[in-house]
Amino acid sequence: MRNFGLVGNPVSHSFSKKYFTGKFLKEGITYACYKNFNLKDISELPELIKENNLSGLNITIPYKESVIPFLDEISDVSKEIRAVNTIKNINGKLFGFNTDILGFEKSFFPLLQNKKTALILGNGGSSKAIQFVLNKLNINFQLISRNTKLDYHNITKETIDSVDIIINCTPVGSYPKTNEYPKLPYSLLNSKHLLYDLVYNPKRTKFLTFGLANNCSIKNGEEMLVIQAEESWNIWNSDIR
Repeated sequence: MRNFGLVGNPVSHSFSKKYFTGKFLKEGITYACYKNFNLKDISELPELIKENNLSGLNITIPYKESVIPFLDEISDVSKEIRAVNTIKNINGKLFGFNTDILGFEKSFFPLLQNKKTALILGNGGSSKAIQFVLNKLNINFQLISRNTKLDYHNITKETIDSVDIIINCTPVGSYPKTNEYPKLPYSLLNSKHLLYDLVYNPKRTKFLTFGLANNCSIKNGEEMLVIQAEESWNIWNSDIR
């Protein structure tokens, strides 16, 4: 039996376990299982991997950045963005990868049209992947977080008018706190705006609901998660290291 899992805090309502369990049943994969591991601290990771004989892991909030010191090697793109969401265990040596980049780019690009400017909400591990993709696509962006010059309270009409895309890279609005939402001046949005939420549960967050009410195009993070999950599976079952 090959053991895989998700590490984060919290993980009880995460996408990955349900997805991989369904995938294994559908494809008749009887040699693998997937579990959730809620870690209080990322320092628990090495012991967790040994105790559960884990062949591979997905990493979610809040450990996509802090996991790196516990890995033996990381991919070039993971080094560049300083974020890892997939680990492969090869004979006790841990290799780190980032599949969020592929997941976001493939799900986002068809929506792009001629949009060239964006606001990114949040600056954590997931945000690093989104920033990488926007740079690759030559999309100018501004960051909004507690640690940046531009904060929610000083977003103006000029700020909103100057962007075409708003991407939520925070967990705000995800289950079970579904009544929460990023504090934006939603009334200033219009049909030129695309709102993309990395949250997938619920499928339509308050962030997306308010955007839709103001004629914005919207998309949640479910397709991105499917793509990145499949890429994780490819990594675990290939010679990639």
